[in-house]
Amino acid sequence: MPDKFLDLATLRFLLYDVHQLEAILSLPDFSEYDAESANMIIQSVVDFSQRELAPYYKEMDTDPARFENGTIRVHPAVSGYLKKCGELGLLAGPLDHDSGGMQLPFLLVTTYMYIQEISNNHMPGYAGLTFGASELLVHYASEEIKERFVPKMLTGEWGGTMCLTEPQAGSSLSDILAEAKTDGDSYLLSGQKIFISGGDYQGIENIVHLVLARIEGAPAGTKGISLFVVPKFISQPNGSLEFNDVNTIGDFQKLGQRGFCTAHLSFGDQGNCRGWLVGEPNQGLRYMFQMMNGARIATGRGAAAISMAAYQASLAYARERPQGRSLTEAGKKDASKGQTLIINHADVKRMLLRQKVIAEGGLSLILLSARYHDLSRSHQDEQKRNEYGLLLDILTPVAKTYPAEKGIDSVSAGLQVLGGYGFCEDYILQQYYRDIRIFSIYEGTTGIQSQDLLGRKMTMENGRAFALLSMEIEKTIKNAEDGDLSPMGEKLAEGLATAGKVKDYLMKFADAGEYDRFLADATLVMELMGVLVVGWQWLEMGLKSQDALAGNQKYEESFYRAKLHALDYYYLYEMPAISRHAETLLNNEGITTREANSLFP
Repeated sequence: MPDKFLDLATLRFLLYDVHQLEAILSLPDFSEYDAESANMIIQSVVDFSQRELAPYYKEMDTDPARFENGTIRVHPAVSGYLKKCGELGLLAGPLDHDSGGMQLPFLLVTTYMYIQEISNNHMPGYAGLTFGASELLVHYASEEIKERFVPKMLTGEWGGTMCLTEPQAGSSLSDILAEAKTDGDSYLLSGQKIFISGGDYQGIENIVHLVLARIEGAPAGTKGISLFVVPKFISQPNGSLEFNDVNTIGDFQKLGQRGFCTAHLSFGDQGNCRGWLVGEPNQGLRYMFQMMNGARIATGRGAAAISMAAYQASLAYARERPQGRSLTEAGKKDASKGQTLIINHADVKRMLLRQKVIAEGGLSLILLSARYHDLSRSHQDEQKRNEYGLLLDILTPVAKTYPAEKGIDSVSAGLQVLGGYGFCEDYILQQYYRDIRIFSIYEGTTGIQSQDLLGRKMTMENGRAFALLSMEIEKTIKNAEDGDLSPMGEKLAEGLATAGKVKDYLMKFADAGEYDRFLADATLVMELMGVLVVGWQWLEMGLKSQDALAGNQKYEESFYRAKLHALDYYYLYEMPAISRHAETLLNNEGITTREANSLFP
């Protein structure tokens, strides 16, 4: 079962040694917690996940969520799960005490969500959306709205969603048509939203939707979008719930993540769907981006969790499956000789190493982003808070994309390790393969994230975010000087210089107003940056492993040696992708900007 596939030693190594959780806990905002209390929280979530999530992982795939009789039937464990998250305080973790939260660092919250996602990547989505919606309301809604909705969301009695996508608009939010008409102190909403994760399901008392819509007379495009809180049911003074004309008209049957329901919603079919404005009119997209950016990091985290679970599953199989014989043994074709385990074959080791570096490197990137989130909110120096905020901004699209895109490759390699069995339902790899495929589409496709990275984040404040990231990477390069890892430091420096060269080259097109050409190959820039940043994380892991081997070992020597072997693999097999992508990016062809009719006659 998936609960067996949590590598707790690696998680603790990254959390404490690489990303310095104890330093985060020393900040005034989190001073009531220490390593001991953090470990208690982690262990309680491990126990909770093994008990309440892992047993249902396959069941939620074989008996998926399904639209029936005007609502969506889900696995019975879903509604109980959300309430249990509320009881444990997991829905309120990072909110401050004044908002009813536990005031935990986001680094620790990210850790306990990751543990759940390894056990069952379907269920935590319900909790993540509910927390994200409540956090947005805490930051931007009026006191009256917060008091009306947030407490029951934090207990898990009510769920939460975000409703952006419409049938005619897709990812183009400027084309949203949902309308809101003023009606006293509230608004009447009408329109449809599709692909709404957790949008409706049996067993939940109420669902609080955050809906993007246009107020009558609002400006066109994204400047005219407002945000509304729209519950499925409205609480009455006597405590009863009155239907609010939020209608589920279907669901989407999916390739993977089949236990995480996805609804098609229609608002105001009877002209009586009431919503309340969050914040100021026409500022909805700005507010929603807080939840979207959190959801993007959560998407990367979920993909990293699936990658790790798949790696551990294929590693376990390779350690048990005998097949073939060593190519160098005498009598290698003698059927009377015993077979060797497949983990001894070089090609299997190559595939397992690829899984390992992607799973662990992706997790390190996610934890780094969470650490920057904490420092951008809680560092005592205002300038540092601003700098960490820029670092978080530039890493967010990478943290969403690298674990998702490379995770697909990683799980595919794991399926290959199992051979024909990997393709069969008797083994879990095929489910991981189907489940992870959506993560490169969730919360903005890879193409959208790539355009955000190149078109906004790498150029923001005249390139200051990229400069700050470069400085962070250069610190690690300097730490590797004059030691055994100096060759890796030199390769990382070369990769960083290449990334800067590519950015400067492409900026010439932006400066000339040739924006199609500037962004045409943004996805390749994303791939280059992902390989670079994860290469940086692996060098950090290597340095920490060397330090441990020099005299402060928390784990067996083999644990740290394996990290150094993985570092060797990454720099030999993965880092060369930087120069390959640069060769394509530093060209004058502009093939993909040519007329479609000439490319596809």
